[in-house]
Amino acid sequence: MAVEIAVETPLQDDMRALVAELNAALLELTPPEHCYHLTVEQMAGPDTTVFIARDNGLAVGCGALKRHDNATGEVKRMYTRPSHRGRKIGAAIVGRVEALARQEGLTRLVLETGDRHPAAWTVYERAGFTRCGPVLDYPDSEWSVFYEKSLA
Repeated sequence: MAVEIAVETPLQDDMRALVAELNAALLELTPPEHCYHLTVEQMAGPDTTVFIARDNGLAVGCGALKRHDNATGEVKRMYTRPSHRGRKIGAAIVGRVEALARQEGLTRLVLETGDRHPAAWTVYERAGFTRCGPVLDYPDSEWSVFYEKSLA
């Protein structure tokens, strides 16, 4: 059975575990003061839609669209479990985030990722994102890499 991606609430035990894994992985590479995590409670807010990838029911990946002013969407909480990397799950989730953003009339997608995440850069660049300066209210930092994509 193929991996299935669907909009789900992040307030599930297996999603909490997946986000805990994501947070731990990020903290291995980036100082805590430069990690901009959304909690699962924040992810459950009305401004955010969460996509969960499941393999035979097991949560193996996630990503979210967070809406901001000026028709801007932000790609957040992208993660694929190490056991499932290399299967284009991240690319599929980014595609779902972008499709939803376009459907809702957003004109720009942005994101912040770490300076030690080359696999993530590859996913975003293959999806048509380009590097840019700081976005939204993120500080300019040596620990951050910023991307944007026009949907207009």
